Amino acid sequence: MTKAVQKITLSPSRDIPFNKLVLSQSNVRRVKAGVSIEQLAESIAQRTLLQSLNVRAVVDAEGNETGMFEVPAGGRRYRALELLVKQKRMAKTQAVPCVVREGGIAEDDSLAENDERVGLHPLDQFRAFQTLSGAGLSEEDIAARHFVTPGVVKQRLRLASVSPKLHEVYAEDGMTLEQLMAFSVTADQTRQEQVWENVSRSGYDEPYQIRRMLTENTVRASDRRVQFIGLDVYQQAGGGVLRDLFERDDGGWLQDVALLDRLVTEKLKAEAETIAAEGWKWISVAVDFSYGHTNGLRELDGKPADLAADEQATIDALNAEQAKLVSEYQDADELPEEVDQRLGEIEAALAAFEDRPKTYDPAEIVRAGVFVSIDSEGRLFVDRGYVRPEDEAPAADIDVERGTDASPDEGQEAGASATRTAISVAGASNEPEEDDEDPARPLPDRLIIELTAHRTLALRDALAENPAIAFQAVLHNFVLTAFYRFASSGSCLEIGLRTPTFPAQAPGLRESVSAKAVEARHESWKARLPKSENDLWDALAALDGAAQASLFAHCASFAVNALYEPANRYNHGRVSAHGVRTRLDQADVVARAVGLDMVEAGWRPTVDNYLGRVTKPRILEAVREAKGESSAQLIDHLKKADMAKEAERLLDGSGWLPEPLRFLDASAASVEQEGEAGPLPEFLADEEDPQNARSDDPQQLDAAE
Repeated sequence: MTKAVQKITLSPSRDIPFNKLVLSQSNVRRVKAGVSIEQLAESIAQRTLLQSLNVRAVVDAEGNETGMFEVPAGGRRYRALELLVKQKRMAKTQAVPCVVREGGIAEDDSLAENDERVGLHPLDQFRAFQTLSGAGLSEEDIAARHFVTPGVVKQRLRLASVSPKLHEVYAEDGMTLEQLMAFSVTADQTRQEQVWENVSRSGYDEPYQIRRMLTENTVRASDRRVQFIGLDVYQQAGGGVLRDLFERDDGGWLQDVALLDRLVTEKLKAEAETIAAEGWKWISVAVDFSYGHTNGLRELDGKPADLAADEQATIDALNAEQAKLVSEYQDADELPEEVDQRLGEIEAALAAFEDRPKTYDPAEIVRAGVFVSIDSEGRLFVDRGYVRPEDEAPAADIDVERGTDASPDEGQEAGASATRTAISVAGASNEPEEDDEDPARPLPDRLIIELTAHRTLALRDALAENPAIAFQAVLHNFVLTAFYRFASSGSCLEIGLRTPTFPAQAPGLRESVSAKAVEARHESWKARLPKSENDLWDALAALDGAAQASLFAHCASFAVNALYEPANRYNHGRVSAHGVRTRLDQADVVARAVGLDMVEAGWRPTVDNYLGRVTKPRILEAVREAKGESSAQLIDHLKKADMAKEAERLLDGSGWLPEPLRFLDASAASVEQEGEAGPLPEFLADEEDPQNARSDDPQQLDAAE
């Protein structure tokens, strides 16, 4: 016989006037958490009471009902209703929906009500906010009704716009909330799904990796090109911007790179047109020029523009204020913040006066040019006053300009007849696509040239810091010319400083540590040397031995050429037909002698300068050499672009170098450079020998110069 199932009976519900209710001491909630009483009161005022109170009749000592009811479950709702009564927004006799409970334990009811409460899954909240938005509520309205900030609503709506397929993965705990947030950086749901399919299979699914893949074909808003034109200009032109609402994104990512480049070029050309009114023969425009782009050009000696009376008065006032502050706080261990800030402002203002535009001779302007570009901070950078060799005036014209054969009117007429300024815009060249799966494919010639450009510049810097080795390197050149048949062009004594040209697009060369060191050293010497070459010999003779040696090393360093040059007179192999060590081998000798370390010189492998330019097998080989086989296996399934980015991260700090930046054989130093270079020769080391310091012999003068 089947036993009958006992049916349950639900507690009855009643509408009880609020003034007949009291808060029970049996309510287990003691700690405040979640929505405040004030916010709950506002919600009840907007929507009425959405959930009944759980109450029990209050009885007297004999067990008789008193007409009052206590609230063991729903205390927060009771307090919210109480607040509405105090605010006179609800009558104290307002009927309140209540479930009247009999039997059991009041504390058990209170605990169960809170235990059984389950919050919304975040995805349900995202979708609910999306529904409210679709119903016409603004982000501010939704925020006010649900007691969050408009920013939170904006974030939730962005998450709700992610691909429904990814929502389902998230709902089934197939991805984390942080990963879902990363996908919200773009509104392209197809791209979101493609990236998820890739990262879910590869295991490379960290939020930062997802964001990077979704923004790989964009430009950061912090890019100097964006800073130059202004983000608002780009957006007004119809350019889209990806924004990350969950991470600091520095202004987001610009999607239309072609539009950005066009706007940058247009603004640079407009600036160039303005500068052209000054009368220059040519203006070269580029976002950035390669390191050494002014090599072989004569730089005009401009004079800073004269200061107006009010400008000089401002400078005097700033100097006086600076001196006063320095005097007042010279004994202080630490400057007050406002004083330190003011001193910084004064220094910046004085520097601005120091950097005021220069004025040039009009007769020089008509054959000189200007480089117009963008500096690292996104500001316009105008570098005026360079004369190309083909634009140099013949000797007769120089006499005219100096006033020997012509009147001032004739000179002015020559300047007035100058042709319109020629403005040229430099562009980047693209390398052809290569087969990424061919492990035997050699490194591209262009890449080797760029890598060896970095090494040449670093070697110049290192050689300039080693006067003894620099002298030895030049002496080596002399000996090759004098004693070895196939080592020179055959001239009796023909040594000169020929500075090789660097490749135009070697990434990071201009901003490298070596470039900055070379430039700083060059500018320091330039400031010490006389303006006229007629005074140079006496100025050099006045230097002590150490200074002469240092200047000698600096000049010798400019002759360094460790560049790989394909299909020229230099052999592609490392040994020439005559068994003579080639230029690159000799660069190794000098590099060993000065202790060159390209890692210490600041070079590290990046997507731009190496990893994005070679085949996948070479990327894996680099990671394998630096980090081992297990690290290489982590990325061997990725597409080339993703592989290169991850390899950059893995190789960071490893000290790995590609072959063109290494020594030929680190274990076998050449015979020529065993031991140290030795002391300086007497004529460089001994500053007290006037006979060697000065000479009237023209041949000696020519050789020294």
